[in-house]
Amino acid sequence: MKINIFAKIKKELPSVERKVLLKEYTTFKIGGPAKYFFIAKDKEDLIKAIEVSKKYKLPIFILGGGSNILVSDKGFNGLVIKLQILDLEIKGNQVYAGSSVMLNKLASTISKNNFTGFEWAAGIPGTVGGAVYGNAQAFGTKISDAIDNVEVLDIKTLKFHPHTKRGQSFLSDGNTNARYGVGVKNFSKSQCKFTLKNSIFKKNKNLIVTSVVFKLEKGKEKEIKEKIDRFLKHRKTNHPISFPSAGSVFVNPEIKIKNKKLLVKYPELNELNKLVAIPSGYFIEKCGLKGKQIGGAKISEKHANFIVNAGGAKAKDVLVLMNLAQKKVKQIFNVNLETEIQRIGF
Repeated sequence: MKINIFAKIKKELPSVERKVLLKEYTTFKIGGPAKYFFIAKDKEDLIKAIEVSKKYKLPIFILGGGSNILVSDKGFNGLVIKLQILDLEIKGNQVYAGSSVMLNKLASTISKNNFTGFEWAAGIPGTVGGAVYGNAQAFGTKISDAIDNVEVLDIKTLKFHPHTKRGQSFLSDGNTNARYGVGVKNFSKSQCKFTLKNSIFKKNKNLIVTSVVFKLEKGKEKEIKEKIDRFLKHRKTNHPISFPSAGSVFVNPEIKIKNKKLLVKYPELNELNKLVAIPSGYFIEKCGLKGKQIGGAKISEKHANFIVNAGGAKAKDVLVLMNLAQKKVKQIFNVNLETEIQRIGF
């Protein structure tokens, strides 16, 4: 007799669903169905879902805001846990944010309280958790610049490592901690091992960011507003915001071009070499790939490091363009482009 696994899972996770199209939960608007789909509204929900996944040996994927990911056309053959941890509180010069808080909302809340340091995040469609995961950055500022510490759930041990401040937990959930044990170990900024578009959380898939404490400085209201307006204008002018996308496709390589023939052919490289990293979009554009389209996916004419869904794009179309860009840039510039987008279900 066939065992109805879904019925058993539903007894433990009553709100779990089947065959939910993931394209409805990604900024790319691409992706097939999740075998099982569950929304975790707090840490207790998250822990329960992880316990269930272990019990039934289901692969899991933790879904945040759905940006910076490409989901397979076949979907995900396991349990997708959509996080909705939305706590947001300001206490002194510290800001506590749940991992599901949208960066745009965080930037708005911070600016309204005349704190500076998050103007760069205005208009970004990602979440706090995703931004910490990939050490999001823009306009010369990284999210890690403002981080005090990070609260993490360890899937492997199901133990919390909560925020602590002078021996006290900072806005932590006492019930959850009592049930699963309070770890005294903190993930401080240095322990997060942030590098360009990377962190310990990207390398260790067992660690789930549940909330973050930021330490900020007061700024001047007029200057904060001017910065936000300038950054929003830049995005509107230079980014393909009218089409669904996953954001930047490739990490900007931290390299210097030393090939003399290339420096003569592309003299602007002499200036670009002075930067910490050369924009990936520059290399892709110089390969003549702006506007290149496969199926419904297209390399944006506005910004070559964006692949957009021009209508009905499939994940396979995006992959062809990604591979093409990497191949051409390697051939012409001898540069390896590292993918920033996370692939799910492949």
